[in-house]
Amino acid sequence: MELTDEQAAIRDVVRRFATEEIRPTAIEADRDEAFPEDVWDGLAELDLTSLTVPEEYGGYDADPVTYSLVNEEVAYGMLAVATALSVHCLATSCIAEFGGDEQKARWLPEMAAGRPVGAFGLSEPHAGSNPAEMTTEAVREGDEYVINGEKQWITNGQRAGVIILFAKTDRTDPSTITQFVVPADADGLTVGEKEDKLGLRASDTTALTFDDVRIPAENRLTEEGRGLSAAFHILTGGRIGIASQSVGLAQCALEEALAYSQEREQFGEPIAEIQTIRHKLAEMATRTEAARQLTRYAARRRADGDGALEASMAKYLASEAAMHVTNEAVQIHGGYGYVTEGEVERLYRDAKITEIYEGTTEIQKKVIARHLLG
Repeated sequence: MELTDEQAAIRDVVRRFATEEIRPTAIEADRDEAFPEDVWDGLAELDLTSLTVPEEYGGYDADPVTYSLVNEEVAYGMLAVATALSVHCLATSCIAEFGGDEQKARWLPEMAAGRPVGAFGLSEPHAGSNPAEMTTEAVREGDEYVINGEKQWITNGQRAGVIILFAKTDRTDPSTITQFVVPADADGLTVGEKEDKLGLRASDTTALTFDDVRIPAENRLTEEGRGLSAAFHILTGGRIGIASQSVGLAQCALEEALAYSQEREQFGEPIAEIQTIRHKLAEMATRTEAARQLTRYAARRRADGDGALEASMAKYLASEAAMHVTNEAVQIHGGYGYVTEGEVERLYRDAKITEIYEGTTEIQKKVIARHLLG
């Protein structure tokens, strides 16, 4: 699908930043399990932390295709950075789409500039794929809400300054899920230890515990009971973001495999001349491009005001493509693909999460089938 001149220019700028500023930090950041804050500041300088913020609040106000392109290129540099950015953008999207004028003016300008960082508090220890089972509760007491409960798998958990929280106003009633803005320094809010993960190791993933956390009633983003539909609406864009990241990850692995296959010699010739390797590369390239085109189509459908079906299709296809391509990249590298000194081992570990977060592959299939069958 053709890009506008502006979209192509943005893609090229972000690809250059990913290549020159993000990728050189990736192996060390993964090994040290430390998020590269200087890279985040670079994203802010490029206005990328403001992607989903309206212009009147200092934002870029990117269309869905541009948002997809940025996610793809940042993930080409490092998935952990792209994940942090996409979650920050989920948070700003919630405020931009569901907040009142005073809430937008209070939170969005600083978040557009990159600080405070946003987090998205939906998942719980016993309510991952089915958020209706959440037990976190926000009870109205006068001009405040009192929050108790626990969230899990929270990206930017330690870095966040603002949390978009989903909680029930009546723990026994799933129809009361509501959306709130919670400052990360609120009394009674405890940030858990960083999870020790297979991949995405530079990204901080934590639990959040709310123990009689009090917030002003004006921090409620939606009417009581409208939070779950708001979350599903926002996650349609989020799934396009994850699909885009999967494409960027696959593209990086493909390029690594192409370069290595032309340098590595066996039996007196580069392994790129071996038919088995050539077939692997052909399939890797085809899957990557197919995922890219479906993802861009989903982004265009989102721009037209719909796209929920296509978003699930794109996330399903692209995440599986990322797993396939990174696996084949490791295989092409042989023993060198299995050690931590190279890129492809990290890419392979990172790719798995794309089949899990923001709706597992199984959930995407369920969504797709529901659209098909009515």
